[in-house]
Amino acid sequence: MEISKQITKDIYIEDLVELYPDSVDYLMKKGIRCLVCGEPIWGTLESAAKEKGFDESKINSFVNELNELLNHQN
Repeated sequence: MEISKQITKDIYIEDLVELYPDSVDYLMKKGIRCLVCGEPIWGTLESAAKEKGFDESKINSFVNELNELLNHQN
């Protein structure tokens, strides 16, 4: 099954977690907190990454890696 929508830096963490649960493990390994008490963090992937000090280049890398990861799983 193909991903119907590409992940972008503007995706809301809540949507990312709901649509692609496997993204949680990836984000946690990168130090991006995406869950609190089992509930998704509000905000976008970009804003969550910037809060952790990641620059635009690294955020784009995360987006590419997430799309690769999820395309291989489907």
